[in-house]
Amino acid sequence: MAINKKTEFKEKMQNLSEFAKAISHPARISILKTIAQKQECICGEIVEVLPLAQSTVSQHLKDLKEIGLIKGEVDGAKSCYCINWKKVEEFEKEIGKLFQDLKAFKSKDNCC
Repeated sequence: MAINKKTEFKEKMQNLSEFAKAISHPARISILKTIAQKQECICGEIVEVLPLAQSTVSQHLKDLKEIGLIKGEVDGAKSCYCINWKKVEEFEKEIGKLFQDLKAFKSKDNCC
């Protein structure tokens, strides 16, 4: 049985990893862009603009909501979502810091 050693890493690294996982599917990126372009809470239209079944879109929405990138309310059969800009900015800062840290180790391109 494999042992998950994820907890051995710093919390910020774990959070960044979860963020990367959350946006690793093109449908989720498309959902985020669709919600952001609407500039208000969006309800059923997400399914109409994606080439996916409603149940598949719902699963992607659930994944984005779990990581905190979107906020949503369920009112009976109707669900409305909007971007959680505070969380987006938090992840933007962390991913920017990651690339800044990587560049700090960059020397001349002497790698294969």
